[in-house]
Amino acid sequence: MNATPRLLNHYHEHVRPRMTGLFGYSNPMQIPKITKVKLNVGVGEATKNQKLLDSVLEELGMITGQQPVVTRARKSISNFSLREGMPVGAAETLRKRRMYEFLDRLVSVAVPRIRDFRGLSTRSFDGRGNYTMGVKEQIIFPEIDYDRVNRIHGMDITVVTDTDKDDEALALLREMGFPFRGEEPVIIGSDGD
Repeated sequence: MNATPRLLNHYHEHVRPRMTGLFGYSNPMQIPKITKVKLNVGVGEATKNQKLLDSVLEELGMITGQQPVVTRARKSISNFSLREGMPVGAAETLRKRRMYEFLDRLVSVAVPRIRDFRGLSTRSFDGRGNYTMGVKEQIIFPEIDYDRVNRIHGMDITVVTDTDKDDEALALLREMGFPFRGEEPVIIGSDGD
C-alpha cells in the first residue's frame, strides 16, 4: 500500500531531467514542482438547502479521499439574503501523496471524460506560476455514482507550483501529462521518452 504514486515516479524519472534540459537549471532545487492542489465548490443555495451542501461535501470527500471544509460567507450581502458566517460552499487542499494520486486521476481519467473536450486552456495561469481550471460537472470523476447525484455542480481546481514564472509552470504541467489545447499529451508511465 505504501507504493509511490505513479505521477510522482514520473516526475522524478522523466520530468526533472526534461525540465533541466529545457531551462538549464544548475541546481536541482531550482526545478519547479507542484506543492498543492486546491479544490473549491461554491454552492449558492447552501443557505436554503442543507441537503445540497451535505451532498457536495460527501462528493468532494469521495473525489479527494479526505474530509472537505465548509466555506462560509465573509460578509453580509442583503441582495443575496446572505449573512456573515453562513455556509456558501466547500473547499479542500491536497498535498503530497493524495495530491499526486488526485492529479493522476484528473489527467488520465477525469479530464478525457469531459464532454466535447479539446484540451485545457494555456491562458489560465495567474502570472505567479499557478494554474486554475474550472470543471462544469463533478460526474467526470469515476468516484461519483451518477445515480446518487442530487444535482450537477462544478468546481475550481487550482494547481499551485513553487515557481513564479508561468512558462516554467506550463512546461512542468505539460510534462506531467496535462492535455493542453493543440498539443500532443505526454503519456505517463511510458518508457519510450
